[in-house]
This record gives sequence, structure tokens and C-alpha cells, in this order.
Amino acid sequence: MARLIYSTIASLDGYVADENGNFDWAAPDDEVHAFVNDLERTVGTYLYGRRMYEVMAFWEAAELLADKTPVVRDFARIWQSAHKIVYSRKLESVSSARTRIERDFEPEAVKQMKAAAERAITVGGSHLAAQAIKAGLVDEIHLFVTPVVVGGGNPSLPDDVRMKLELLDERRFGNGVVHLRYRVRT
Repeated sequence: MARLIYSTIASLDGYVADENGNFDWAAPDDEVHAFVNDLERTVGTYLYGRRMYEVMAFWEAAELLADKTPVVRDFARIWQSAHKIVYSRKLESVSSARTRIERDFEPEAVKQMKAAAERAITVGGSHLAAQAIKAGLVDEIHLFVTPVVVGGGNPSLPDDVRMKLELLDERRFGNGVVHLRYRVRT
């Protein structure tokens, strides 16, 4: 059975985007990006909400990355090779290969996907992750805490849920980011 992982970059005060929807403060440097790449190599499928997919679809355009660092180009290859499922009632079409649209997030379908998958599955975007967390589907949470306080915005975790977590790993980076890897205890 595959693990369902919620991985996110958050401010110290727990937001993935500020009150204006900005998340430029969350851009990883090459050290953090290389670490993320190593984590993402195990992923076979990304689950996204529409907004997160629209942000991530940037990685499909490899020709735009020719002048980027090797670590950034490596992430593009990792992202392009994985399957993507976008949960949206509004999105009419996708702009990336290996991508399909599902109109509704159905926990039972995700359970079946986890049972059949050979590689990890990640859920991206705090709103979709909240649905997966509330449904008891998330096995691990990878939190990249960025040394910035934004004072409000889009929270990284839902307010109305309680979980017991076990810290599996932690890593500090030179730019002040801290990665925390937790297993959800049942």
C-alpha cells in the first residue's frame, strides 16, 4: 500500500500563502530544492486542487527551464514523469501530460488508489490536503517551515481536526528552513 503524503512549505506562523495569496517568500534555495527532489523521486502520483495545479503546471514547460540550475531542471523531470490528478469542478482541460481531472474528491477512490499504487502519492494544496486529512487518508506530513511570519492568509493545516503525530525526521538548512517529517498515528 502506498503512503499518502502531505508536503508543504509554510511560514513560521503556519501559512502557505499570505493574505494576498502571495507565497514568494516560500521559494526554496538550491539546498532545500535538492532535498525536496530526493523526497519527490518516490512519488508516482500528485493529487492537486485546481489552484495548486495551475501553479505547478509551470514545470511542464521544460523549454522555459533551460537557463535554470541543474536542481531546478531535475525537479521538472521528476514532476513531469509523475501522474497528476486535479480535483476541480471548474477546470475544463489540463496543460500537462499524465494528468486527468476528477470533479469531486472521493475518499473511497483515494483509498483504492493507495491500495493499488506502488509509489507514494502526495496531496498538494492546503484545501485539498484538509479534505484528505479529515478523511483519515494522510499517512505522513512533511512540513518545510520557512523563517518568515506573514501574519495571516491560507493556513497550512485545517483548524477543525486533531491528529497525533510521530516525528520521524528533521533537518535544518543553511537558509533557516527546517524540514519536519511526521507520521500520522492512528
